Amino acid sequence: MTLRASDPVLFADAAAYQQFMGRYSDALAPRFADAAGVAPGERVLDVGCGAGALTSVLAEIVGADHIAGVDPSEPFVAAASRRVPGADLRVATAESLPFEDETFDAALSQLVFHFVDDPARAVAEMKRVTRSGGRVSACVWDMTGGMTMLRSYWDAAREVDDRAPDEIERFGGKPGQLATLWREAGLRDVVDDEIVVAAGYRDFDELWRAFLGGVGPVGVHLSLLDDAQRSELAAALRRRIGSPEGPFELTARAWFAGGTV
Repeated sequence: MTLRASDPVLFADAAAYQQFMGRYSDALAPRFADAAGVAPGERVLDVGCGAGALTSVLAEIVGADHIAGVDPSEPFVAAASRRVPGADLRVATAESLPFEDETFDAALSQLVFHFVDDPARAVAEMKRVTRSGGRVSACVWDMTGGMTMLRSYWDAAREVDDRAPDEIERFGGKPGQLATLWREAGLRDVVDDEIVVAAGYRDFDELWRAFLGGVGPVGVHLSLLDDAQRSELAAALRRRIGSPEGPFELTARAWFAGGTV
């Protein structure tokens, strides 16, 4: 499985993404906005807006007419526009933001830096479009084990096939990587922190169906397996999350970095 971080095949189906990751991103968004210090009246940019989880939270704080956002996935931008009508949402990459210098009071990016091709360029762009004294913030999943769903899947995949890929080397997934990038970008007063959320499932089958939507690296990997391999992987995953028989919850830790322009 050799895909560029920003390959559009990873994120083409907004509805499938909601089933797979949406329950986590929806829980994370208000905590992230609070950590980033977003306040009423500010002009805010959502970089990698996806299907609008963070965009909708920001709109509740500052109003949709004070929100702009970008995402490279046209279907996701369409979904976010339906979710947050009135926001200025555009198809664009984090590395090339279609806005003038110092347009925003704050620029935020939720669960995106794992998937940008050039993280240094992306944070430089966020800094460029944020006014002096404004704030630039991002969060990404802890790929070392704190994002239980993803870590459990890849550990199960390796249990079935030791040649299976992994996401532990995705940028930002290890402690301090995001904050180090922020400091290297010249941002001031950098905060290096974490945010922990949880998501619930009715049963294991609901979790497994979420993987089958073809979203992200997990979805691509699973789509390449035959039925026997999928069955073996599902059994390994069930064991790794404690063999639940009914409702259960999984926790997810995100690394947070914030800094001042």
